[in-house]
Amino acid sequence: MEELEQGLLMQPWAWLPLAENSLLVKAYITKQGYALLVSDLQQVWHEQVDASVVSQRAKELNKRLTAPPAAFLCHLDHLLRPLLKDTACPGKATFSCDRVDEAMILRVQSELSGLPFYWNFHCILANPSLVSQHLIRPLMGMSLALQCQGRELATLLRMKDLEIQDYQESGAVLSRDRLKTEPFEENSFLEQFMVEKLPEACHVGDGRPFVMHLQNLYVAVTRQEIQVRQEHQGTGDPQPSSSTSPQGTENQLLSQPEEPVSSAPSLPVTEKDPTGPSGPVKRPQLSKVKRKKLRGLFS
Repeated sequence: MEELEQGLLMQPWAWLPLAENSLLVKAYITKQGYALLVSDLQQVWHEQVDASVVSQRAKELNKRLTAPPAAFLCHLDHLLRPLLKDTACPGKATFSCDRVDEAMILRVQSELSGLPFYWNFHCILANPSLVSQHLIRPLMGMSLALQCQGRELATLLRMKDLEIQDYQESGAVLSRDRLKTEPFEENSFLEQFMVEKLPEACHVGDGRPFVMHLQNLYVAVTRQEIQVRQEHQGTGDPQPSSSTSPQGTENQLLSQPEEPVSSAPSLPVTEKDPTGPSGPVKRPQLSKVKRKKLRGLFS
């Protein structure tokens, strides 16, 4: 199950609109099983199952369909992929959810081989360690990354101001007055941002802004977490694979499993008729110009 756990961590969050509310969802599916996380911004639910559970549940929910577990997993992958890849282009499936005590059942309805297909994700409350791993630590890492980015931008603005000042002292004149700007003043900028921009910028809403604009950064931060963890465990650099490799998740939201799920085969319609299962380059050193240390944007 380690592949599922690590593969799920590498996935970004997707926004799932429902009739009654909306959810944040992330999933990872292979031929051996799947892992799923669901959140309504109040609680987090989780399910992780192997092929044997998939087979048993498929028999209970789809009595007229008989196929190996890998075929059902492939179909689930095809149903979830459009959702997790592009919320503006949902797949051909209907989602709904029910809450029973502290559990959540996420129901999926679609068609397979011309017959109705049903699936229920039975999710239980995620333990604190899982919430920390998928939300708290990545969000803290993202905050630190954005703070560092702000510092770099503030430094760049100060350097641009010095460049403009040098041009002016050399006799250069701005040809269009509308392009003139005042020198960047960090404290004034921060005060103005807190008053005018902060209320709108930190509006979480239903979680959709987080999903729409920050998932590339989320994946980069979780990927870095995995690399650091592997180094601490003495495994060295992570080996490329679809579930752990940065290339496997950089441009897609539901990454391919280590053994890619093949296209779903046509499933025979039967009445309880079971079938069988399935070297470093030396670079020239450049002299560094020592310059005055500048104060960061969010110091």
